[in-house]
Amino acid sequence: METAIWIIVAVAAAIIGYVAATAISKKNASSRANTILEEAKREADVLKEKKILQAKEEEMKIIGEADKIANQRMQKAQAAEARNKQREIQLNQVQNDNSRKRKELETLKGNLDNREALLDSRQNEVEHLHRKITDELERISGLSAEEAKEKLVESLKDEAKTAAAGYINDIMDDARISANKEAKRIVIQSIQRVATETAVENSVTVFHIENDEIKGRIIGREGRNIRALEAATGIEIIVDDTPEAIVLSGFDPVRREIARLALHQLVTDGRIHPARIEEVVAKVRKQVEEEIIETGKRTAIDLGIHGLHPELIRMVGRMKYRSSYGQNLLQHSRETANLCAVMASELGLNPKKARRAGLLHDIGKVPDDEPELPHALFGMKLAEKFKEKPEICNAIGAHHDEVEMNTLLAPIVQVCDAISGARPGARREIVEAYIKRLNDLEQLAMSYPGVIKTYAIQAGRELRVIVGADMITDEETEKLSAEIAKKIQDELTYPGQVKITVIRETRAISFAK
Repeated sequence: METAIWIIVAVAAAIIGYVAATAISKKNASSRANTILEEAKREADVLKEKKILQAKEEEMKIIGEADKIANQRMQKAQAAEARNKQREIQLNQVQNDNSRKRKELETLKGNLDNREALLDSRQNEVEHLHRKITDELERISGLSAEEAKEKLVESLKDEAKTAAAGYINDIMDDARISANKEAKRIVIQSIQRVATETAVENSVTVFHIENDEIKGRIIGREGRNIRALEAATGIEIIVDDTPEAIVLSGFDPVRREIARLALHQLVTDGRIHPARIEEVVAKVRKQVEEEIIETGKRTAIDLGIHGLHPELIRMVGRMKYRSSYGQNLLQHSRETANLCAVMASELGLNPKKARRAGLLHDIGKVPDDEPELPHALFGMKLAEKFKEKPEICNAIGAHHDEVEMNTLLAPIVQVCDAISGARPGARREIVEAYIKRLNDLEQLAMSYPGVIKTYAIQAGRELRVIVGADMITDEETEKLSAEIAKKIQDELTYPGQVKITVIRETRAISFAK
């Protein structure tokens, strides 16, 4: 019981203590809240004052900027007003100047009107005087003005025609001289720019041997070896007393070359009998044919010519074994091709086409069978057959004037062919024919009256005719030179051209003793 009482007392004491503590804490919180509220009021007052001060500063700043803008606008307005005043002053000055100029123009116009009237009156006087003079001239000459004008025009026409004819002759002479000089320059440059080699061939080939014992082996028993060799090659083999030499004779250079190579292999090998001869000749013929094709290809490559038909290439290779008047045909064709290219370049034409036409211009000379047509026409037919261009075919066919020239390549090929064939040393004639041609030249000139001596010089390219000074006059020498040239053209055959020089001189000889 007592314990319960103590417990109750303790609980009551605790409750009383808690209530007392709660009352004390509430009092303290109330005092703290009052303190915080007062501080908040003070801070609010300070903040309010700051905001008021900031607002006043902003207001002052805005007022200052507004004043500044207003001042600027005022200054601009004042400047614009000043400019307007200046323009107004300038406008007044311009108006004053215009009025002054208008007055001056009116004054000038009045002066011009007066001068115009004066000129009109003077023009009337001049026309009157002109009519008067014209009437007087017509009366004196007995011709009207129109008739006099027609006569004057006719006389001027005659003078103009005479002067024009003189000018035309002068221009033609200058053009002829210039054309000759230019043509000579082009030809000379073309010749100078082409390196030439001269290869001379004839109808025989000499085969050299080490000793004469080999001749017997070549002839064979009862001549069977030499007969087999001649039958296989078609070449005449001449074995005579010439020491260490055998002569191969034949008109076909290809056959001669086959015979020479076959004979060389047979002599080197030492086995010479008919079966071996036929075998070697067949082998050599095949080698020569391959060499012909290789020569044609190499020639085309050296000249920069592409796209040739294989048959044309073979014909170009065959030119190596063909000669014309002692001039190797392949060398002549190469030389002509180079000349054509140089001349075409000088004339502004296509040098590749010119070189192609120059190389092929003589392919008609190397056919497999002998044609009835001239070599230029036959070569043109071959070129057409193997699809060469029309201008190339025309240049081949026209280089000896067998057909009409249709392109500019044709005369170039013709000229370059003549340059290559007619230059000194290019071709070689038989000695007898050469001597006969020179004698014919001299005898032809000697047949004219007044001729004392004649000399054919420079391999027959110049004929000097010496005439008697008491038989022929200077004027007649020109006529004689032309007559001899015409007779040579009509009666003789010769390469290139012949220069005829007629010399007439008077000599007085005395002796001092």
